Amino acid sequence: MMNVVECSGLTKTYGNINALNKMSFAIEENKITGLIGPNGAGKTTLLKIMAGFMQQSSGEIRVFDRSPFNDLTVSANMIFVDDNMALPQTLSLADILEGVAPFYANWDAGLAQRLFAYFNLQPGQCHHKLSKGMKSTFNMIIGIAARCPLTIFDEPTTGMDAGVRKDFYRALLKDYLAHPRTIILSSHLLNEIQDVLEDVLLMRAGEKRLHLPVSDLKEYAVGLRGRREVLEQFSGNREVLYREALGRDSEYLVVQNTLSETERQQAKRSGVEILPVDTADLCVYLTATNKGGIDDVFSGA
Repeated sequence: MMNVVECSGLTKTYGNINALNKMSFAIEENKITGLIGPNGAGKTTLLKIMAGFMQQSSGEIRVFDRSPFNDLTVSANMIFVDDNMALPQTLSLADILEGVAPFYANWDAGLAQRLFAYFNLQPGQCHHKLSKGMKSTFNMIIGIAARCPLTIFDEPTTGMDAGVRKDFYRALLKDYLAHPRTIILSSHLLNEIQDVLEDVLLMRAGEKRLHLPVSDLKEYAVGLRGRREVLEQFSGNREVLYREALGRDSEYLVVQNTLSETERQQAKRSGVEILPVDTADLCVYLTATNKGGIDDVFSGA
């Protein structure tokens, strides 16, 4: 399968700050990939470089096997959807839908109109006068109906109601299944998008933390709950992703799921509970800058 995006040592520097730091990864065609990380992780910077809107400071990026910066081939096969899309203020929403059609070879005008009606948008409205949620909804319609080989959604549900967000992801998945393409969805939260994702690319402080299928992420870690001194036997050689004190001598730990069956049986005999870890929580643990919880802030008061 062809890689649509390939990065090697990708770095973007602003003054003394590395927004991206030596990122290397590849995204295969016809997959939905979630770009997950906290605010400030570098997600938007990465996506804008991918879209050809800005240049990297060092390293290499290839999109459709081309350098994307100011490349017409990349631009013709890509759409970048965020809450800052520049659309003409003098045109109505109906005029915008008609005007964007010639720019996208796979544009589905019928789908755009059906989504437009479903979400109760009004043809005579102006984009710049819409609420934030309605702007996001209209931008989403363009992103789906364009059916670009590379479709990038950067925090696409800003301002949307919960029901609209759910409908958006369902519409995206249904159209993707009928018309596969490479879709990248960025978010600081996994829980609302994990059902539509195939792969997850986790970022922390401008670096790649993990890149793996969602199915593997679900098995990546386990929670251990028990007496503190007992837990040390099972966590000593493993990276502790999260640690929380539970009373005077008990703890809850999240560690990488490398426990052998023998270790699992030993843990259970020692009174240690082995628990599944929610994938959304795991993403928070993997991208956090500390391994404790908010209670640690108050423990030294």
